Amino acid sequence: MSQLQPNRSKAALNRFLPGLVGIAALSVLYWAGMNLELPGFLGKLTSPMLWRLLLQSTKETLWMVGVSVTLAVIGGLPLGVLLVTTTPGNVTESPLVYKVLTTVVNIGRSIPFIILLVAIIPFTRLVVGTSIGTTAAIVPLTVAAIPFVARIVESALKDVDKGVVEAAQAMGASPWQIIIKVLLPEALPTLVLGVTITAVNLIGYSAMAGAVGGGGLGDLAIRYGYQRFRGDVMLMTVVVLVLLVEVVQSLGDWAAETLNKK
Repeated sequence: MSQLQPNRSKAALNRFLPGLVGIAALSVLYWAGMNLELPGFLGKLTSPMLWRLLLQSTKETLWMVGVSVTLAVIGGLPLGVLLVTTTPGNVTESPLVYKVLTTVVNIGRSIPFIILLVAIIPFTRLVVGTSIGTTAAIVPLTVAAIPFVARIVESALKDVDKGVVEAAQAMGASPWQIIIKVLLPEALPTLVLGVTITAVNLIGYSAMAGAVGGGGLGDLAIRYGYQRFRGDVMLMTVVVLVLLVEVVQSLGDWAAETLNKK
């Protein structure tokens, strides 16, 4: 046990090291921008105005992704459970319900996000009163993520050892008890990894939402980088997006490993 703990600590440090290095590097650039006047391209990278825009856009991206992931899990988790439990031979089998659900999920997953973003503008306006801005972008992000989460949940629950489920049924457990006390706890590490993958995908989708005024880092890259030919803005936006993905993936991997009792 004494040797295992240092090994785990070292593994955790190695996992978070790239993200920590990236945060430290950005912190140095921010400090330089607030306290020094550097020449040339470095001066552009450390511009206080650029950093104010980056900080604001990062907050918007985190808000969009955080809310979207939460809503997608709330909507996708029960949908994924139904996809598993209604399959033939499962605890509440219903071929008709399964066929309807899997068709709906397949349709949702087959629509490219940029098309979905525009196609559901009337629905977005109905829900939040506008189709432009950070809050409005949460609607298509959530709609796109729910089918994805549902398939991840379905895959995770199907990987649960059937012997464990059969043992619970033999002890008289109800379908609800099997779902809550057997399937979900056994699949929890895989579900955490699935939510992590969803969050990473939504970071990319949120950047795409900037193309239609969705706010966040994507909007910053398009309006201030691409349209104004500012390579420094494009570069810093990409760096921040990469760092966000790195941090989210590291946290998800660590959480899944911590929850895995096998």
